[in-house]
Amino acid sequence: MIHPQFDPMKPTSQAPIGIFDSGVGGLSVFRHLAQLMPNERYVYYADTQNVPYGNKTGDEILFLTLQAVDWLCKQGCKLIVIACNSASAHSLTALRARCSVPIVGLVPAVKPACEITTSGQIAVLATQATLQGRLLQQVIDEIATPKGVTVHKHFEPMLVPWVESGMPIDHHVADLLIKQTAAWHEAGIDVIVLGCTHYPFFKDFLQAWIDDSHLSMALLDSGTAIAERVRSLLEYFGLSADSSEQDAVLYFYASSLADHVVTTAKRLSGARMVFVDSDFLPLDDELSRA
Repeated sequence: MIHPQFDPMKPTSQAPIGIFDSGVGGLSVFRHLAQLMPNERYVYYADTQNVPYGNKTGDEILFLTLQAVDWLCKQGCKLIVIACNSASAHSLTALRARCSVPIVGLVPAVKPACEITTSGQIAVLATQATLQGRLLQQVIDEIATPKGVTVHKHFEPMLVPWVESGMPIDHHVADLLIKQTAAWHEAGIDVIVLGCTHYPFFKDFLQAWIDDSHLSMALLDSGTAIAERVRSLLEYFGLSADSSEQDAVLYFYASSLADHVVTTAKRLSGARMVFVDSDFLPLDDELSRA
């Protein structure tokens, strides 16, 4: 398999922050970023032609992620957020070896979950690729196991498509989610880690059911921690935007820009958006060969 080799670059403080996800789920991370750093510019790339990544092999995820990040580097991004747990699980090491700008990846919020659980039982709801990845297992081995916390892994393949389709609450996936949460409560689990960037979009729906059912369960995701990490890195490298004159528009590029992608992205982003239907992947004939 031939992988991109990223060109060296020297970004400026006015350069955009790049965000990558397989679909619209990474917009949950964008919302945290934009709230914490409203003066920054953002370029989002969604590989909607290949969503979801969670059921792909590690090599497939790596190849697709390298292509997307190569493109973001060529747009002059000063920092790139891999707003996809599956992509982070299988590509961070390779990305950091190739890319000359900071790369921020995601790992499910197991550490804070271990700090707040009182039962010693937590659940990680994530894609198969994330659950089987080295990053999550490393956090479990280094954080959860020494604290005596049991981590229950769970994969529901219909959750990402449900979010991408707009999360209708009368859908059977909503019922599956509620039934699984009830089962976790019966098993003594008191913290649920939302280990995919698509999942925070149903956080309010699930929290409302938990509250109405009078259950003592917490829902955690990584969005706030990722935004704080990005701000810290920009300040460290002297790359923070230095004025409030930035264009407050999210530029949204997609490998396949179907109507439902536009509708869902507009609803989830909470921002003014410019959509670009992309012919930029594969990057060239050489890179498209496996």
